[in-house]
Amino acid sequence: MELLKKLVLTAGVPGREDRVRELIAKHAKPLVDEMRVDAMGNLIAVRKPRKGGKKTSGGVKVMLAAHMDQIGFIVKHIDDKGYVRVNAAGGFDTRNLFAKHVLVATSGGGGDLPGVMNPAGRPIHIATEEEKKKIPEVGDFIIDMGLTAEQAKAKVKIGDMVTLTAPFVEMGYAVASQCLDNRVGCWAVLKTLEQLKQHDCEIHAVWTVQEEVGLRGAGPAAFGVDPDIGVSCDTTLCCDTPGVPDDQRVTEFGKGVCIKIMDGSTIADIKLVEAIEKVAAGKKIPCQRGVLPRGGQDGAMLQRTRSGTRTAVFACPVRNIHTVTEMAHTTDLQSYHQLLAAWLQTL
Repeated sequence: MELLKKLVLTAGVPGREDRVRELIAKHAKPLVDEMRVDAMGNLIAVRKPRKGGKKTSGGVKVMLAAHMDQIGFIVKHIDDKGYVRVNAAGGFDTRNLFAKHVLVATSGGGGDLPGVMNPAGRPIHIATEEEKKKIPEVGDFIIDMGLTAEQAKAKVKIGDMVTLTAPFVEMGYAVASQCLDNRVGCWAVLKTLEQLKQHDCEIHAVWTVQEEVGLRGAGPAAFGVDPDIGVSCDTTLCCDTPGVPDDQRVTEFGKGVCIKIMDGSTIADIKLVEAIEKVAAGKKIPCQRGVLPRGGQDGAMLQRTRSGTRTAVFACPVRNIHTVTEMAHTTDLQSYHQLLAAWLQTL
């Protein structure tokens, strides 16, 4: 879990994935044969086929896509009292943004500054009943860094990255933290490359950018790779918690990695789904199917690149998604890379 912990605690919102990319590149370098960063910022690593411990050539070209970015914010204004206002970079339920600790990653030499996020307005002691009922918009929140206006304006620039902060905690049969979506996918691809000893396919492992704001990085990357098979490596909803009907839970905690059938952006290739399930059954690796009515992931761009690509979607079930208390079951985490590696060896 140490690698996953490092990934989760490394900040990287859409368009600001540099830190995450550097960490992934460090771990991926000894596992691949080629590595480059494209114009969008996608990290693209190539692992040639292996037979008898030796590199070969040819084989089916498989692209694994895992997005590096997390939902977060971009500074849009610093007022004359030193308070910072932000623009969302990704989708937030603002009910989860009250009283949060944040990190303001400055680009003006100020380093990483801690702050707290709260909505503007009166505290509960003196708020009206109407004010207590209001659900603020992102633009209503302010970030207080405990600095004077002069200090804040000297250190923070419009365009700087802001992320919510939370610890990485192992609890019971699960881990909990911020941005398991989608550092779990990034981690699973690295773990898969570690496991693979022999395989006939040519693997293009791509850690993509700007997925949370419209799948922007995966499209250009897939166009450049031109894969025969595309695999999106992401997370998905796990709503098997009180208050959600069983037919809306999408996945179940601890039942294994989800092989997604469809979501709002992608319908997976059913033959690939069945082939993956056959491997899972043979290796006794738990997995489950899932359908998400809305939302999407990089598989949409893989599927639609050039003249079209057969695409599958691996996704780890995550409770409390898009919050700082995201949870993943250790069974689901381990089955993710075990099944992905086992299936790749059959291609």
